[in-house]
Amino acid sequence: MITSRFSDDEKQSVLDAAAACAMTPSGFLAHAALSAARDLTRTAAEIAGEREMLAELFSLRRHLGQIGNNVNQVAKRLNSGGDAPHAEAVLSAVHRAARRVDTFTQHYLDSERPAT
Repeated sequence: MITSRFSDDEKQSVLDAAAACAMTPSGFLAHAALSAARDLTRTAAEIAGEREMLAELFSLRRHLGQIGNNVNQVAKRLNSGGDAPHAEAVLSAVHRAARRVDTFTQHYLDSERPAT
């Protein structure tokens, strides 16, 4: 048996990653550890880059979930005949999030292209 210790933030990252992959935390850790152990030629920079990418993806996921909740609140208010004075701010947040996703995606695609 192998045990590991994580800070609260690290543990939450593992839990988020496992949930995103529809795996148990133990299964996710085993899969990740074995993948790393099978490819010892990977550099620390590659691993750090992947960690940064995953952190950004999870941050984006949380952010989009929060925006989704706000959109639902606006829709509920409007559907009930009420006023939604913060609708403009919510739509602005949607546009900012979309730009953030586009920027992240482009950065990731650019970093995956081989240098010519």
